[in-house]
Amino acid sequence: RHWMVPFERMQDFVGRESVLQELMERVPPHTDKYNCQRTAIIGLGGVGKTRIALEVAYRIHKADPECSVFWVPAVDRTTFEQAYRGIGQKLQLDGATDDKTDIISLVKAALSYEDSGRWLLVVDNADDPELMFGKKQADHSVTGPFLARCLPSSPKGSVLFTTQNYQVAVGLGAQKLDVMSMETVEAQKLLENNLYSQLIGDAESTMRLLDKLANLPLAIRQASAYMKNNGTMTTKYLEIYESDNEEMIYLLSREFEDLGRYDNIKNPIAMTWLISFRQILGTNPLAADYLRFMSFLTAQDIPQSLLPPEGRARTIEAIGTLKAYRFITERENSGSYDIHRLVQVSAQCWLKEREEWGVWATKALQWLALAFPSPKYENRDVWIRYLPHTQYILECQKDTNDDEAKRNLLLNVGKSFYIMGRYREAEQMYRQSLELREKVLGKEHPDTLESMNNLGVAFYSMEKNEEAEKMHRQTLELRENVLGKEHPDTLESMNNLGLVLHSMRKYEEAEQMYRQSLELREKVLGKEHPDTLTSMNNLGVAFYSMEKNEEAEKMHRQTLELREKVLGKEHPDTLTSLNSLGVVFNIVGKYEEAEPMYRQTLELREKVLGKEHPDTLKSMNNLGVMFYNLEKYEEAEKMHRQTLELREKVLGKEHPYTLKSMNNLGVMFYNLEKYKEAEKMHRQSLELREKVLGKEHPDTLESMNNLELVLKRLGESNKL
Repeated sequence: RHWMVPFERMQDFVGRESVLQELMERVPPHTDKYNCQRTAIIGLGGVGKTRIALEVAYRIHKADPECSVFWVPAVDRTTFEQAYRGIGQKLQLDGATDDKTDIISLVKAALSYEDSGRWLLVVDNADDPELMFGKKQADHSVTGPFLARCLPSSPKGSVLFTTQNYQVAVGLGAQKLDVMSMETVEAQKLLENNLYSQLIGDAESTMRLLDKLANLPLAIRQASAYMKNNGTMTTKYLEIYESDNEEMIYLLSREFEDLGRYDNIKNPIAMTWLISFRQILGTNPLAADYLRFMSFLTAQDIPQSLLPPEGRARTIEAIGTLKAYRFITERENSGSYDIHRLVQVSAQCWLKEREEWGVWATKALQWLALAFPSPKYENRDVWIRYLPHTQYILECQKDTNDDEAKRNLLLNVGKSFYIMGRYREAEQMYRQSLELREKVLGKEHPDTLESMNNLGVAFYSMEKNEEAEKMHRQTLELRENVLGKEHPDTLESMNNLGLVLHSMRKYEEAEQMYRQSLELREKVLGKEHPDTLTSMNNLGVAFYSMEKNEEAEKMHRQTLELREKVLGKEHPDTLTSLNSLGVVFNIVGKYEEAEPMYRQTLELREKVLGKEHPDTLKSMNNLGVMFYNLEKYEEAEKMHRQTLELREKVLGKEHPYTLKSMNNLGVMFYNLEKYKEAEKMHRQSLELREKVLGKEHPDTLESMNNLELVLKRLGESNKL
């Protein structure tokens, strides 16, 4: 069986026997042979929930060696997915090593099969209700990653959550177990286990210290580490603890409101960490720098490659210091670290107390802007790991003093989202980047024009065609004036304007724009440059849209051949050409040739881009249309159902592509003589197309015509 727990068994673990006994009765997978167990440990941060869960995992593993144990942090969607990927790799699931695989669905399905055997899944830090259940919008819809839906369920399985949020536990449908602070006897034993006996002073001061630390295990362990490392007695530590002024205590404690406050005492965790911060600053300034830098990143999976570089020996010493104080933990065989979130908050409080918060927020932003590569398909392994950290600093740290670093990082994060098919998030980043660049550089600066172009591309990808056309016309005009008519950036705008015109069915204008950009790109960049090949592909699309099918087929064959040569057979652009050639075959009725081409494109896009990327969904839609043309209606229905469901999730319910899938599914119902279902689907698509596209749009008229056909079959033509 499998053992995927990131921590060793804690030798200093004491007490909690009543809690452990209750958990050992509830948690083991065989407790209920008919249902998957769900149990939640609820308690204040620092109360020891994770260590209790860890002890339960080891006890279950010892009692039942055939039970697999997996550990997943639920800090954010990215860390959740990364943990699932590790599980998938441990289970040797096909596609688990490919970062484009829908790893969550893969692992969920694998563990939900009863033949996966007995397993325990520990979901640690499941605190954020929006992350678990989605975010409620103003229109009462719910959006988000819905991690609660990503959990496997098997009668042979059990899920153990740790959470600070009681509502999360209720929403997860888990049996709840509240964990309070330790009993004084347990807290004293924990202190003795972590400290040399000669450092423990008189009983009265020790009890007073434990009382000040609120008997919280995290605070006790941190205090013990400080005293042990410095040879400080408990009496001296208590003296230091009680000597600081109330203003400093308030400053350090005020961000812990959600975690609870205590009468007449200050937050013990913050006080413990403040003392340690000062010690680290005095003994290892580089470790203090790393701590301050990490306080502006997400808490999970901080790659060492993201830390500002220093000599290897100094880096090892600095990291060793932070590990010794247990502020960070190293992930096994990953070259990355986790930092406790409360340490981050305390570190930021410390920076504010020293009036250094703004300085370090800016330093962190500047370094991330330098470290984050210009995102491309080829270097995705790097920027995907950096992305959650850049998102965090952009979202949370507004008060920075380097607009250049911020606007460059916004642009690259936007590009990353765009490559991943997360167009709405890309639009947000591009808007902010454009706003900053216009403000600082002016409207005609080349960097400003780059942001305008990117925002136009995001508009186009979301079918906001009027906004996209306006943006690209404006950008093209400015680039021609500023850079010249043959500059590569100008030709990019020319091509992008063609895309929008084509999407608006202005095919002749689009063809003219494509021809011009192709001619100039061949002249300026060369016939095999990737941008030139993009213009070739787009011109081919214009040809088949205008029923110039022979020219379209010739152009797409040529483009596909060149892209395979220049970019490789699995590059996303090559797959676009493969798909385009399949479209031509479909249009001219060469269905037997089109079907394998569509299947190949879908298979490769799932592999390269992931199952939920918009381009992958296009391939699914095309294959569904192909099944329809081949009169394989049941297969077509299944494919269109899947595509509609995924497009609603990824693009939203009102995106034109989603409405296309809705219409296509209605057509399948009609051909399968499911007329009532067809009527419902076409009414819905007609209503939404009228709202989104307008009553005169060709797609709206298509829905109206399809609804008429259904109503005629039902003998209800008067109900249109």
